[in-house]
Amino acid sequence: MKKFLASLLLSACTLGGLAHAGMVDDAVKRGTLRVGMDPTYMPFEMTNKRGEIIGFEVDLLKAMAKSMGVKLELVSTAYDGIIPALLTDKFDMIGSGMTLTQERNLRINFSEPFIVVGQTLLIRKDLQGEIKSYKDLNDAKYRITSKIGTTGEMVAKRLIAKAKYNGFDNEQEAVMDVVNGKADAFIYDAPYNVVAVNKAGAGKLVFLDEPFTFEPLAFGLKKGDYDSLNWVNNWLHQIRNDGTYDRIHTKWFKKNDWLKEME
Repeated sequence: MKKFLASLLLSACTLGGLAHAGMVDDAVKRGTLRVGMDPTYMPFEMTNKRGEIIGFEVDLLKAMAKSMGVKLELVSTAYDGIIPALLTDKFDMIGSGMTLTQERNLRINFSEPFIVVGQTLLIRKDLQGEIKSYKDLNDAKYRITSKIGTTGEMVAKRLIAKAKYNGFDNEQEAVMDVVNGKADAFIYDAPYNVVAVNKAGAGKLVFLDEPFTFEPLAFGLKKGDYDSLNWVNNWLHQIRNDGTYDRIHTKWFKKNDWLKEME
């Protein structure tokens, strides 16, 4: 019996040693935290005039990597393929302004949200008064747009299904479709639209700023990696209470100095 128990313990230890260490342990051993990101979402992740990826979420990830004692490596990835890229080990984690949805949660795990946003509208200026909410757009005579693979697209197809929809690979192209009069409205997260209405709107857009969805943004990890999920969630609690989160949030949402880097 003693030999049998010893054999079981040895097998358990062997299996434990072969078990996957998890994202955080892998990043620490490697010395880099690799994060998949589509850098087109102001002010969360975007490319400045020097070709550097900057933004609110980028600064959060820099602080996360620092807490791990590793370097941050950002892996530019098209948004509509970002979950498959995570699942095939192209990077360790998704940090790309991703909304925690139940559909996505069937494929990957999510950390606790680091911010909550909602979908809003940028409409053609001549439609001001005619379009007061997303419900008014739910008509075949209207043309709407958003970025492919985002919750903006999902919401457009679910809540504004009667309107004609045409999606784009990036936010800028979709906004310009409205500016140029080819579409009537752009559906997207409030933090992006509040910047885009002035930066890209050319005086031709109106921002309907009342969010009509609830969208928690979170970091995406592989299924089953509960140790890493525990670490990330504990880190989020830490930065929310030690001033780190407030400092980063103020920089990107309460000041506009960063806009000079985008000109």
